[in-house]
Amino acid sequence: MINLLLTLFFTFLKIGFFSIGGGYAIIPLIQEQVVKNHGWLTLREFTDIITISQMTPGPLAINTSTFVGMRIAEIPGATVASVGAILTGFIFSIILYRFFQRHKDLESVANILLGLHSASLGLIASAGATILFITFVGDSKVSFNVTNYNLIAIAIFAFSLFALRKLKLNPILIIAISGIIGLFAYS
Repeated sequence: MINLLLTLFFTFLKIGFFSIGGGYAIIPLIQEQVVKNHGWLTLREFTDIITISQMTPGPLAINTSTFVGMRIAEIPGATVASVGAILTGFIFSIILYRFFQRHKDLESVANILLGLHSASLGLIASAGATILFITFVGDSKVSFNVTNYNLIAIAIFAFSLFALRKLKLNPILIIAISGIIGLFAYS
């Protein structure tokens, strides 16, 4: 159990270390670690955890690490995974705050921040595409075989997008309707 907890801690410490941009930008790294490298979760379980993490209050990376830790090693796992995920961010925040306070007038510092912003945007787009492919195809890779597509998920997505953009329905109402449709469609 101790080895598993240490592995969880150091895995999420590494994830926290590379989580510049946070939120959706961190999803591909978490997926690589918990699904591919360690095999703690299947791709479907990971997608479910991401979905639950988005619906619960708090930052996505923290919620995801807590849920993964809980799934793997219950409360001790949730604790060490969460601490591992936030520790490096906490330390980096203090160091970067002090650095930017000293050098806030330098143009090169502003350019570094623009580069980090662009990288985060690319990671967020990648995470969104990955979630869509997993939902629509059951895998993170594009498939041209139409029999592999989850037509119910595509229909719910299309309905939700239409209701949000064209009908201007409240997002909470759309989530509730989509959940009810999913409950009946997948039961």
